[in-house]
Amino acid sequence: MNKKSQHVVPSTSGGWAVRRSGAERASKLFVTQKEAIAHARTIAKSEKGELYVHGRDGTIKEKSSFGHDPIPPKAKR
Repeated sequence: MNKKSQHVVPSTSGGWAVRRSGAERASKLFVTQKEAIAHARTIAKSEKGELYVHGRDGTIKEKSSFGHDPIPPKAKR
């Protein structure tokens, strides 16, 4: 994971937080996970980074990459 990665994680206050990889504090807090994902996706796209969405149990539920992919996916035919 690089420093451009954004993580949507459960907040200690009960909502959801957007946190950059390696950061101790959240960059922004949200009431719903949907709002947090939308914000984090915007940041990840603008920085050409990655987005990790964590569940309440801390496991990664979804991952999206918006940067240069060294191994592009093959076209389905």
